[in-house]
Amino acid sequence: MAEIVSIIALAHAPGATGWLDKAPPHEQEALLEGYARMAGRLRAARPEVIVGIANDHLLNFRLDNIPDWCVGTAARWRGPAEWFRDWVNVPDYEVAGHPELARTIVRDCARKGINLAFSDKLEFDDNWSVPLKFLTPEHDVPLVPIHMNCVVPPLPEPARCVEFGRALAEVIRAWPGKARVAIMATGGLSHDPGGPKYFAVDEAFDRRFLDLLGTGDAAHVLREVTIEKMIAAGDGGTVELLAWLVALGAAGSRPAEPVFYVPSVPLRCGMGGVDWKLTS
Repeated sequence: MAEIVSIIALAHAPGATGWLDKAPPHEQEALLEGYARMAGRLRAARPEVIVGIANDHLLNFRLDNIPDWCVGTAARWRGPAEWFRDWVNVPDYEVAGHPELARTIVRDCARKGINLAFSDKLEFDDNWSVPLKFLTPEHDVPLVPIHMNCVVPPLPEPARCVEFGRALAEVIRAWPGKARVAIMATGGLSHDPGGPKYFAVDEAFDRRFLDLLGTGDAAHVLREVTIEKMIAAGDGGTVELLAWLVALGAAGSRPAEPVFYVPSVPLRCGMGGVDWKLTS
């Protein structure tokens, strides 16, 4: 059976690679150190494949036909997408996929009442380009990307995201392939791309959210972290934290340990990462 060896969540804001030099030196240092700590923890878990959950920035789907989740089933992925190359400012890269595990996730989640779209043609933007640059810069760990809708109503409800995370973890653990699997959610924290709070970060919301994840109490998180509160913290961006709720569901009742947090107005985002402790 497969083993889940790591569950993490972290920001993928393009400013971390696209215009990091616009932030003051202390923010640059804290951000790079934070991503380095996340990378060290992931490497220590020795994953053989990453199952990632991140929002799609209206790159792959039409506005009138966006699935809650779409699993990438290709054997190979390339990024970043042409339109995003200057935006994320990372070299072109390739990363292996894992079609067998991806198809298992689609098939067996359906058996648990969660129907997932799937595609072998997905383009990558900052959702994967930024975290992979910091966490697996050699792009040497295969990736099963799961693109989710965090932008166009109706959005998947937070409780449904937690439910999907639980099902996802069950499916991975039941997969007969003997692999060490990491689950990685990316997106958030508070930001409002192009909106009235574009030049602001809701530090109070971010820190409260991180504290709630540290309780390991999914029911408590769901009571406090509503879509409405996420939108109030930054419309169009903060709701990317729905991906983190998938990771929360996968982690069960385990508490998350905040690894770093940098509220960076020059980078237009509250940026941070957490790591769920899987062993006692």
